[in-house]
Amino acid sequence: MSEERMMSKKKPAYPVNEKLDAYLDNYNRKIEIPIFYEDLLRFAGSVVVYDNDGEDTLWVRVYYSDSERQEIDLSLKKVYSQLHSDGSDRIFQYLNIDAVDYCTFGNSKPFRIRVRNILNDNFTYFYVKKTDASRIYGLELEHMLSPYNLNFLVYKDTLIEEHISGIPGDVFIKDILPSCSESEKSQLAKEFVKFNERCMIRLLGDMRSYNYVIVPVHDFDHVVYRIRAIDFDQQCFEGKLKVYRPQFFKENNVMVELVRRKLLVDSVDQYKVEERSIVAKRIISSGKRIKKLVNICKNDDISLPENVERLGREIYELTHDVKFKRTKTMGQILHLALDFVKRNYQDVSMKQILERRIKLP
Repeated sequence: MSEERMMSKKKPAYPVNEKLDAYLDNYNRKIEIPIFYEDLLRFAGSVVVYDNDGEDTLWVRVYYSDSERQEIDLSLKKVYSQLHSDGSDRIFQYLNIDAVDYCTFGNSKPFRIRVRNILNDNFTYFYVKKTDASRIYGLELEHMLSPYNLNFLVYKDTLIEEHISGIPGDVFIKDILPSCSESEKSQLAKEFVKFNERCMIRLLGDMRSYNYVIVPVHDFDHVVYRIRAIDFDQQCFEGKLKVYRPQFFKENNVMVELVRRKLLVDSVDQYKVEERSIVAKRIISSGKRIKKLVNICKNDDISLPENVERLGREIYELTHDVKFKRTKTMGQILHLALDFVKRNYQDVSMKQILERRIKLP
């Protein structure tokens, strides 16, 4: 199935409602920042950014007039300090804004800011985007339900996101995967199964290979690979369940084939159960925080009615839980999906406890 048919052509940006705004304030995600997304749009010109092979990266490096450059640099240093430090100006003298890049590809049209420490030449990135409620739900769910914590800030219509390090999935598949050992390929296949399951459970869509990164972790005498989502624009929007399963995008065909070749069906089922159990444990350990977020999402408008109706119907066909067919919002579907995973985990755990008790003398 082509992406044109799988995905909507254009996803609208949804505003942050009062309850979500209060949630962000309560959990220190909301903070006054000295620059807005629109301020960065006032660039005087730009040049194309090419990669090491001379290919267009779809990013352009923007520059500003002398009258605005100094103020923008100072504001971006303040944002960096708020995101990564205590918000004070003590570190400004050690920072340099090396580049401001703008991406015209995709929904979010982000700015990528490169910040360098002039004492040691270490550098990092952060992103400035337009605020979108879908994206915020996606970031928060990733923070609570994935193995990774996320750092981001919101102020009015501007969203600041930290950079997620890793090798872009499409680059890894093309340049690195062919030279991986057979054991590394098996481990990657396992990780893709778990990533696929995690995305479906929490309704994170559009995980094509360039929307996630692969992170190599050196562990004793071998390398372990992890897969991390880096794009959260398509949280709880599309009506087709396939959009929330990375295996159905053609860009991931190589990974799907890797799973087919390296894993037995029983192993795939085992890894799915493991991932559901891990997500269930995270739901339980997140306590009131995830409950508050999902309750806000249940009453929020972050998709189209026809998408909600179709997704509820498709998940019902998968789970046979009639509640999915009665949902009116994407937040209600998300609530039922997470509750379904949690209840199944708790039911299995209680069954095991009872079985152990019966076996006691």
